[in-house]
Amino acid sequence: MAERADFSTISSPVSAALREIPGEAFPRLTSDMVERISPFGRRDSFDGGMYLYEVGDREVDFFVILNGSVDVFESDGQGGHKLIATHRESQFTGELHHLSGRAVLVCGRATVSTSVIRLSRSSLLKLVSAEPDIGEIILRSFILRRARLIEHAEGGTVVVGSCRAGDTVRIQTFLERNGYPYRCLDTDTDEVARAAMESFHADIDNMPIVVLNGVKVLTRPSNRDLAEALGITERLSPSHSYDVIVVGAGPSGLAAAVYAASEGLDTLVLEAVGPGGQASTSSRIENYLGFPMGISGQDLARRAQIQAQKFGARFVVADAACRLDCTCYPFGVHLEGGNVVFGRSVVVATGARYRRLDIPESPRFEGKGIHYAATSIEAQLCEGTEVAVVGGGNSAGQAAIFLSAQARHVHLVVRGDGLSDTMSDYLVGRIALSPRITLHTRSQITSLVGENFLSSVRWTQHGKEEFEQPISNLFLMIGAIPNTDWLDGCVELDNRGFILTGHDNNRVPRSSPYATSVPGIFAVGDVRAQSVKRVASSVGEGSVVVHSIHGWLTNNPVSRETGGRAAAGV
Repeated sequence: MAERADFSTISSPVSAALREIPGEAFPRLTSDMVERISPFGRRDSFDGGMYLYEVGDREVDFFVILNGSVDVFESDGQGGHKLIATHRESQFTGELHHLSGRAVLVCGRATVSTSVIRLSRSSLLKLVSAEPDIGEIILRSFILRRARLIEHAEGGTVVVGSCRAGDTVRIQTFLERNGYPYRCLDTDTDEVARAAMESFHADIDNMPIVVLNGVKVLTRPSNRDLAEALGITERLSPSHSYDVIVVGAGPSGLAAAVYAASEGLDTLVLEAVGPGGQASTSSRIENYLGFPMGISGQDLARRAQIQAQKFGARFVVADAACRLDCTCYPFGVHLEGGNVVFGRSVVVATGARYRRLDIPESPRFEGKGIHYAATSIEAQLCEGTEVAVVGGGNSAGQAAIFLSAQARHVHLVVRGDGLSDTMSDYLVGRIALSPRITLHTRSQITSLVGENFLSSVRWTQHGKEEFEQPISNLFLMIGAIPNTDWLDGCVELDNRGFILTGHDNNRVPRSSPYATSVPGIFAVGDVRAQSVKRVASSVGEGSVVVHSIHGWLTNNPVSRETGGRAAAGV
C-alpha cells in the first residue's frame, strides 16, 4: 500500500461548511410525499454502525429515512472519512452519482437502528418521472450537494503537478467537465505539493500524479485510466442494442439525448472527454435563449447531462468512438478501449475542433502555453500577465472578455479588417469599450519564442509591421476541422470533411434534413455541412432529429438484444 500524504495543512473546514447547507440541499419530505414514494421501493432496516453504501460503490440505492438517522461521510484525502451531513426522518440520501449509477463519492452509515424505503436506480428514475413535484425536490438537492462538494473540495481526489503543464491542465479539464470535485496542488509554487511528491516518491519527470483517497496514486493517467479509477466509466453489455447511440456530448448531442430519452428511447451517449464539446470552452454565452445574465458552456452542458440522465440516458466518457461499422445492422460503434456497442440508429454529433497554427514552433508549445479553451483553469494561469487570443468568432470574443478580468492585457489577433462580419454585435461593442483589450486587425502570428514554455509571441500587421509581446499564454480559436476521421468512410462527406445531409449536392431529398447517405445514421450540429455554428441552432438540430429517428425505428424494428456481433451480422 502506498504511503499517505498529509494534506491537512491546506484543509478548509469543509465538513462544517457542508453541514451548514440550506434546506433545498437537505430538504425534509412531507408525510404525503413519503407515502407516494413507498410503492416505488421496499422497506429495509439497518442496525447502528451498518453501512448503507460506501465510497466507490456503483448503482447505489436511494434511501428515504423513516426513522433513525444516517451519517454521510466523504474521504478526507488521508484514507479516512469526514462527516458532512446527517439525514434524519423524512430526509433522503444521494447526490448526482446516485442518479447516473457511477461510483459514489460519499458513504452512508446508520448511526442508530434505522428504517428506510430503498429504491434502485431504475425505480428512482421512475419516481422522478411519475411524481414531478418530488422529482424536482430530489434533483435540486442532488445538484446542490454536488455543487458544494465541488466548491469545498477537500481530500478525495488531489492533482499534484505544475499547473502550467499540459497534462495537468488536461486532467483538471477532464475532472471539471465531468463535475468531479478535486484539489490541485501546484509543484511550481506550493510546498505542500512538493511534500506530496516526496511522500509518494514521485519524480518530477513523471508528473502530474493523481492521489485518490490519500492512498492510491496514478502517474500521468490517461483520461480513460482516470475514469476507470474514479468509477465513472459505464459498464457496457456486448449483447445489448440501443435504440439510439449519440456520439458526442456537445449541445447538439446533449439535446438529442434529452429528447430521445424523454420519449422512451433507450439512449447511450459516447463522449471522449466530458459533456460540453467546443461550447465548454465558452466562459459565458449571453445570447442563449432564457439566460439573460448568460451561462457558461460547461454549466449549460452539465444541466443538460443531468436532464438526460433523469430520463434514463446512459453516458460513456473517456472512451471515444474510433470506428463506425455501417455494414451491419444494428450499427456497430467501436470504442478506443476495445468495446463495441450496437445501435438501431446513430446520431453523429462529434462537432469540430479549432485549427492549429501552421508555423514550425507550434508543436513544441502544445500544452506549454498554447490553449484551445478559455475556462477558469486557463484563466488562473493568466493572472497579471499579457495574453493573446487568435480568432474573430464569438468564442474568441467571449474568451477575450473573460480573460481580461484576470490578465493584465489581452491582444485579440484577427486576419480580417474587423469583427462585425464574424462576431455578435454585443461582443464587438464590449471589446471596443474595454481598455484591457487591444484588437489587432489584418494580423497574423509569425513565430513563437520560449525555452520550456512559451514566453513571447510575434505577429505581423498589415503585412509589414512586426510586433513581439511577452506572452506566455496563447489562445487559438481559429477555423474548424470536423471530427469525422472515425467514420471510416461510412457516410458521404464534403470536400472539407463535413457530413453531407438532406438536400446537399442537389441530390434527391432524403427523409430528413439530418439524414446522412446511410439510412439510420444522422448528423447534427457543427459536424454537419452547412450547419449554423451557434449553440442554439445545434440544440435545435439535436432536438428535431429525434422525430426522424422515431420514423426510422418504426420501419426497422429489431430486438434490443443483439446476441453479440454474430447476431448483428458483423
